Amino acid sequence: MFIPCDRGGGSAAPDFKGFTLLMPAVSVGNVGQLAIDLVISTLDMTKVGYFYTDCLVPMVGNNPYATAEENSVELSINAEVYSLPSKKLVVLQIRSPFIKNKYRPFCETLLSWVKSSKCARVVLLSSSHAYQRDDEQLLGTPLRYLLTPDLEKAVGGRMKELNWKEMEKVAAYPGINDTDKVLHIPGGGITKLLFTESCSEGIQMAVLLKFCSEGDNIPDAFVLVNYLNEWLQLTKSEVSTSNNSTDPSSQWKIPSSWRLLFGNGLPPALF
Repeated sequence: MFIPCDRGGGSAAPDFKGFTLLMPAVSVGNVGQLAIDLVISTLDMTKVGYFYTDCLVPMVGNNPYATAEENSVELSINAEVYSLPSKKLVVLQIRSPFIKNKYRPFCETLLSWVKSSKCARVVLLSSSHAYQRDDEQLLGTPLRYLLTPDLEKAVGGRMKELNWKEMEKVAAYPGINDTDKVLHIPGGGITKLLFTESCSEGIQMAVLLKFCSEGDNIPDAFVLVNYLNEWLQLTKSEVSTSNNSTDPSSQWKIPSSWRLLFGNGLPPALF
């Protein structure tokens, strides 16, 4: 359930009619969440509310996008909503894992909100285990996309222009029956369920994902957000003055919270 921010005196729920909803799947390497961080930080998006749900592990922390000491003490919780009306963009950032057996209730609540808020489409940023790719998925780019039938009609041609690669289906019973193919996204969290539910409910959804492994997944986040930017053109690439070439990472602003991604340094007292 969406709860708008109360800035004092009350505030009406924002109008998201015709907006694109951008959100992460809590998946391998947290790549989608890191990519969402880059979007919110770079576009300086405004927090407009919270997504209240009992499907996520509760958490609270300081403002992850703090730019000064004054706003660093603002509190953030496990699911927050940010908006940028000039680009008709609304972002749901998820910061904690799902509680066991709560995938389906979350998807139902989310899709109900998408319908009631009249968002035009949903873009889900996700990732999948690189080590579980089949032979076909090992070839070429590690990036893939999926479109629901309703969105395929609208943007399928654009994906072909971009020369993007659609997520392959894999054999349901490898080595026994290779003709029956199914969608398989290991490590993708809610990705498959949310996508299939969107297909059945006629919601326009795109999934953009990257095959990766656990570790330092910041480079994966840059690759995924640049992949998104090829399509939605959220920001323009800047030209590096040193060699007159385009650095695909230079247009993204790294949030202050990333300094603590791997915790604090080792205390000198250890040595």
